[in-house]
Amino acid sequence: MTTDSTGRAFAELTAPRVTAELGECSVVCLPLGSTEQHGPHLPLDTDTVIAERFAHRLTAHVAGRHDLWVGPALPYGLSPEHARTPGTVTLDLRLYAELITKLVDEYVRSTSIRSVLLINGHGGNRGALEALVHQLRHSHGITACVLHPAALAVGRVPIGGEMPEVHAGVLETALMLALDPDRVRLDLLPGKEFADLGRRGAIGHLVLDRGVTWPWTSDDPTLSVAGVIGGDPRRATPKLGQQLISAALNAGMHVLDRIDTATSPGTSETLRRHHGPHT
Repeated sequence: MTTDSTGRAFAELTAPRVTAELGECSVVCLPLGSTEQHGPHLPLDTDTVIAERFAHRLTAHVAGRHDLWVGPALPYGLSPEHARTPGTVTLDLRLYAELITKLVDEYVRSTSIRSVLLINGHGGNRGALEALVHQLRHSHGITACVLHPAALAVGRVPIGGEMPEVHAGVLETALMLALDPDRVRLDLLPGKEFADLGRRGAIGHLVLDRGVTWPWTSDDPTLSVAGVIGGDPRRATPKLGQQLISAALNAGMHVLDRIDTATSPGTSETLRRHHGPHT
């Protein structure tokens, strides 16, 4: 997927340029997505598209203030909630954790960077990544952070509607209309009612309740219509998508400011002394 217009794609560098371009103040950004059902109207790689294209937009947004480089996107994640649907490819938890840890290990080994920003496009990856950034900080002595573009925009831009946005609804459809509109097929949506208040209650209890965790599935008719868990995607617009992206980019600037502070020379040296050299 070629999306870089900033000249900040890590994989496009030659080996000598890695040493010349990346230093301790550089941030390697790893887009993390998934390959899973997104209803009848969005492609399987929706989460990967959102993560990768947002990452490149973020590099342009912070240019001149932060030295951000975008690594190749990881198009597979943790998607057991969609595993019963054709096309979904999911990793298991142990393999996913080992893969992310190894990727970060290799970037730290092969460059002089001291910070990594994981840009996550898939909600199902979130729990594992929250634990992993703590582990990476302690095992590698680096600054590690996870940024969730869609969640970062929610609350900053009104989406409207009565249904919470979980999967393939107004939120993700709007983002895709802004990022990759040619692959959004609203004409393939069924002529069904999406704003069912009964489903809203089930979503609240089974998916969003912070007091209990259920192994929910997207083929559960009490939660979804045609794999969509959220508002009617036909309400999504490219304008809304651009507003969501802009809000997330502005919030992302503050995230990078914090990373920059955390990886200042004194802080970085303190981390290395505390955790020891990484080998």
